[in-house]
Amino acid sequence: MAPSQTKAISGGARQQGQPNGAAASSASGSKKFKTGQDPAQPPRLLDISADPLPAGMVSRAPKVYVFGAGRNEGDASMCDLLGGKGANLAEMSRIGLSVPPGFTITTAVCAEYNRLGNRDLPLGVWEDALVGLREVEAMAGLKLGDAASPLLLSVRSGAAISMPGMLDTVLNLGLNDLVVEGLAAKCGAAFAYDSYRRFMDMYGCVVLGMSHESFERELDAVKREAGVEKDNELDAERLRALCARFKGVYREAGLSFPEDPLEQMRLAICAVFDSWNSARAIKYREVQKIKGLRGTAVNVQAMAYGNMGDTSATGVLFTRDASTGENRLYGEYLINAQGEDVVAGIRTPEPIETLRERIPEAYDELLRNTRILEEHYRDMQDIEFTVQEGKLYMLQCRSGKRTGVAAVKIATDMVREGLVTKREAVNMVGADHLDQLLHPQFTEEAKGSGEVVATGLPASPGAAVGVVAFSTEEAEDLQSRGQPAILVRVETSPEDVGGMAAAQGILTERGGMTSHAAVVARGWGKTCISGATGIKVNEQDGVLECGAGRVYRRGDWVSLDGSEGKVYDGKLAVQAAKMTPEMEEFMGWVDEMRKLRVLANADTPEDAEKARENGAEGIGLVRTEHMFFKTEERLRSVRRMIMAADEAERRKALDEILVFQREDFEGIFRAMRGLPVTIRLLDPPLHEFLPEGKELEDLVGAISLETSVPRQEVLQRVEKLQEVNPMLGFRGCRLAIAHPEIARTQARAVLEAACNAQREGCEVFPDIMVPLVGSRAELANQERVIRQECESVMREKGTRVDYKVGTMIEVPRAALMAGQIAEHAEFFSFGTNDLTQMTMGFSRDDSAAFLNTYLAEGIIAQDPFQTLDAGVKELMEMAVKRGRKQRPDLKVGLCGEHGGDPASVKFCDSLGLNYVSCSPFRVPIARLAAAQAAVARMPL
Repeated sequence: MAPSQTKAISGGARQQGQPNGAAASSASGSKKFKTGQDPAQPPRLLDISADPLPAGMVSRAPKVYVFGAGRNEGDASMCDLLGGKGANLAEMSRIGLSVPPGFTITTAVCAEYNRLGNRDLPLGVWEDALVGLREVEAMAGLKLGDAASPLLLSVRSGAAISMPGMLDTVLNLGLNDLVVEGLAAKCGAAFAYDSYRRFMDMYGCVVLGMSHESFERELDAVKREAGVEKDNELDAERLRALCARFKGVYREAGLSFPEDPLEQMRLAICAVFDSWNSARAIKYREVQKIKGLRGTAVNVQAMAYGNMGDTSATGVLFTRDASTGENRLYGEYLINAQGEDVVAGIRTPEPIETLRERIPEAYDELLRNTRILEEHYRDMQDIEFTVQEGKLYMLQCRSGKRTGVAAVKIATDMVREGLVTKREAVNMVGADHLDQLLHPQFTEEAKGSGEVVATGLPASPGAAVGVVAFSTEEAEDLQSRGQPAILVRVETSPEDVGGMAAAQGILTERGGMTSHAAVVARGWGKTCISGATGIKVNEQDGVLECGAGRVYRRGDWVSLDGSEGKVYDGKLAVQAAKMTPEMEEFMGWVDEMRKLRVLANADTPEDAEKARENGAEGIGLVRTEHMFFKTEERLRSVRRMIMAADEAERRKALDEILVFQREDFEGIFRAMRGLPVTIRLLDPPLHEFLPEGKELEDLVGAISLETSVPRQEVLQRVEKLQEVNPMLGFRGCRLAIAHPEIARTQARAVLEAACNAQREGCEVFPDIMVPLVGSRAELANQERVIRQECESVMREKGTRVDYKVGTMIEVPRAALMAGQIAEHAEFFSFGTNDLTQMTMGFSRDDSAAFLNTYLAEGIIAQDPFQTLDAGVKELMEMAVKRGRKQRPDLKVGLCGEHGGDPASVKFCDSLGLNYVSCSPFRVPIARLAAAQAAVARMPL
């Protein structure tokens, strides 16, 4: 291992007030950090390593970075190595903010730790950590384990992607029976023993796996004996007695409290690494689809104390309102507390605005810091801070999680404020944010007539209606049975993430606007009301008591209005979300940026209208078979066509089909008003249109009676339609080649509708798409039939329509033979649902049995039916290249479910496709993804 080395950094930091970490006057009595170096010296990074090698070669990659007191280099590009928390601590220190000194053990070490089986720190890491600790001691002017000048540490996690509350933390590390006495002599016995009891509780739970309830039981007993309700009302003697009782909790568990501070630090570091693979962290990453991270970094940092009396505090804030996006500080704090108190909901926090009156100088500095951080990162920040006897310390900053409404407003406001450009603003809003904006809200009529049974903090907006559930298991069970759930808890913890993901909304008895429930709910777009006034939650018995004697039990329905913080009795009616002015402005920028067109999959005029409202530039897929299920009359006509004994009987049924398909096509053309409409001819296996059981018997009897064909003969026709592998059977172009009258009827319906709409003054551009083609001969056959019928219709109508004939590329052979197929196709549309199924050999209907295992084992990186698989991408790339070589003006799009997946949309943009098509409700998301793909290609 190489000796420690120092890297000098060019460029100055923004300075504000006193140099970072400089010692205050000793007359104040404050225990401040000292710099340990000349503040005029350039900031630096302590990199205890040899030169970095490629990822995975952890034995020689960087392990420990020291920050604090204005002496290190750091920036957001280090996020993958240092985690978000470590990189931002480094950066805050570099730009001149007050950051307690510390060091970060990298994510590369976590990866190696896990690879080695979580037994101990990898070779050399502990030695590096000890060197880092000596640097921190020098900067702080304190020493770990020294009773005369005790240094206490926080040991905190920090992954490259924020996972709030999912990973572990240990605070006040370094205390033992000797050190606590030294700390008491310097800072007061109440403070020292309050810190000690917190450390014993947290260390036991996080590092040794002890039950938090065991410690809580002793704390409650001491508070009862003292006749107080709050933890911070206990005096020094009671806290000293509580620490002795906590030692008894260790003995009862067959454990001993570790007195050696170095042993405490080593085991705490391992515990934070272990939390990366905790059940809650794994569930969170699964829900959030977080993949590809090496693990968590560990940040070991000198403690700043928010529990040193009435001039000390700790808090969490956002630089803008995380729910609405309003440009104001949004957060909470507690006087005489530590950080875990705020997010855990143990005490009711105060709004951040009131800190101005309680500790005005710290508030003013905090306000200046928030402006500096927004200007520096050019985004809304989530900040943790501590005020120690009037002195502000910044403990964390990161890009703040926000609701969809807030994301759009913050992006548009920051453009107007000159903080970001439109291009940058487009990247500040995610697909999940737009998804939230498209969620329904309660109707005004429903809210006016609804009964409000409780109110709380509007922690995350939106409307949620569901059945009350009191645990993760109950919420997940309701979800599995197709019932919406409202998760009701006293307060949520990281162990509840599965239930929070399964629920439509979350209601908590305790907690504030920055509690665990609030932060996670906002990040996930879940409706949430926290800290509800006057409710009582009994999780064990499954009882929710609200005001006016209202009681709800498992299975009862409630409705949550997360925008107003109101809980309503029963089910309230909801309506579609409305477009805000900021949303309209933002989507205008999106459309300015993107090159890829976004169409919609729509099967009815109503769907087409909704698609157009959401910004669709046409219809990329009309599934004609879906029209057959609209009425019972239509379904009967299709069934007669399927079960026809000969062409004459089939034509009779087709004449009926022609009428309603023409009517629907006319409605779709009118809704699109001059935009392209791609109509796929009949595709699914025919037996899908037939009922089962008694309904099938009744249908056979009716057809027998109507056609005078013996019942047994009709039944035999049905049996012939059954296939061993229907998805690869008699469907698509195969059906139309065997029965060309089906293709002729559908082509006639399209062209008659187009001629009728055009005569009304509506410009139309129909594209007729042949499904399931795998060879040039198949498409040549169908192109001839379709064009003959289209020309016949236009002669009859005396008008011309600009129509195209093309095919869906959904069979792997079609991608391979794309050059030949393009001789007869004016457009390709990738049907990636079937293309994925056939390429991978995964049945969409049956793959659920093994897909989760494949994902968990890393055999595949993502669900291939949600995000395009690499093999499917390669086939698409081949088809585009070969198809356009044959026909340079070939129009190419995608119409599978992947058309609404941002990652897949970005690939389509890179491939040079003309368009993607998705469900009407995903159109804004696809537009945003296309814009972000275009921005990524723009020169800086």
